[in-house]
Amino acid sequence: MEAVARATGSFVEPLVTTRSRAEITVRVTRRIEEVEQVWRGLSVGPIESPGQSYDFIRHWVSNRGISEEDQCYVVGEVDGQAVAILPLHRKRMFGLHVYTWFPGSQVGCYAPVADAERLAGMGASGLANLWRAMTRKLGGADLLFLRSMPAEVGGHKGLFDQLGTSLTTETLFRAAFSSWEQADSEQRSRSRRKHDRQQGDRLVALGKVEFEEVTDPAVAYQAVDVMFRQRSARFKAQNIRDPFVCDGLISFYRDALCPGSGIDVRIHTLRLDGDIVAVRYNIVHGERMFCLISSMAACERLQTGSPGKQNLLRVMQTVFDRGMRVFDMGAGFTDEKRHWCNVQVPLRQHYVALTPLGFAVGVAHRQYLALRVKAKASAGLKPRLRQLSQRIDHLLGRDKPKSDQL
Repeated sequence: MEAVARATGSFVEPLVTTRSRAEITVRVTRRIEEVEQVWRGLSVGPIESPGQSYDFIRHWVSNRGISEEDQCYVVGEVDGQAVAILPLHRKRMFGLHVYTWFPGSQVGCYAPVADAERLAGMGASGLANLWRAMTRKLGGADLLFLRSMPAEVGGHKGLFDQLGTSLTTETLFRAAFSSWEQADSEQRSRSRRKHDRQQGDRLVALGKVEFEEVTDPAVAYQAVDVMFRQRSARFKAQNIRDPFVCDGLISFYRDALCPGSGIDVRIHTLRLDGDIVAVRYNIVHGERMFCLISSMAACERLQTGSPGKQNLLRVMQTVFDRGMRVFDMGAGFTDEKRHWCNVQVPLRQHYVALTPLGFAVGVAHRQYLALRVKAKASAGLKPRLRQLSQRIDHLLGRDKPKSDQL
């Protein structure tokens, strides 16, 4: 049984459970600066995503010009100590107002900024009380939609099980090793090493090959510009909408290179006779590196040497030799993830209805995503579902990147 008391004034809602006697309070603000100290305190240890980084989100909000009225930072406290923050962006999705994560599909996963150890000690009922108290403070929207949340955080499973209704739809891929020697011995078979060596030899036969973790800012900007040109060429060849250009995202990634951004960006390049033929754009937090964007030259002459895979091979050798323990390669299965990733984390979409309309749309969207999962294993169903997705996007006025479709 719960006793709930609403405080007058700004944004405090004590919620006391008779079982644990823990007092849960909730604070809400529209200004990111007001949660900076708490946010940094909660993210001192490992994070699951750049989407949990204060500097990354602060930079995103500033670069994208998101108004204060569409920002919402919900802080949950237990016995006066902050244990979780929900950093939320109110936007139009599915034809209604929705609270969701800020950078959308730009990072592999998301999760509340939280003290995982403290949450794990609260038990299922305590967590249910916490998430209910935090989401209860959301107004001005129909639905809370939290995409791509890991089923396990900080070695603890089920911390978000009580946060609305969820559906598992994706998998996050990571390489976690104590050294390059471990990564090499566990992930590369004899045939894999031979294949990598053959590709490397073919590339060397074309010219002088140089790998670099870029430290010169001027070179970093040049590499990022090349990366986006390579990505645009690939999107055009595949007849896919270029989200970086169409959504004006290039300035965000370029500006993140500035020393004052607070974001630790690492650029890795592979050059052939001085020309950049492959790029990886990574963000580092502690002992974890997150690869957000990769590219390679589309020149047919280079394909036998696979510059993208050769660049990744050297990245792996470099980062694990220099103290990285986790290399996050994002969601969605690819050949390179099959080769390198030894950790797979299920990702869930979470829904909390804030209005009856939000409830109905949330149910429909879960059913649609469940159908997408089935369609990936069905050659007949897949094209029909793609047509349905395109019709829905047209009706809702959304110009959705094809890379997000089936």
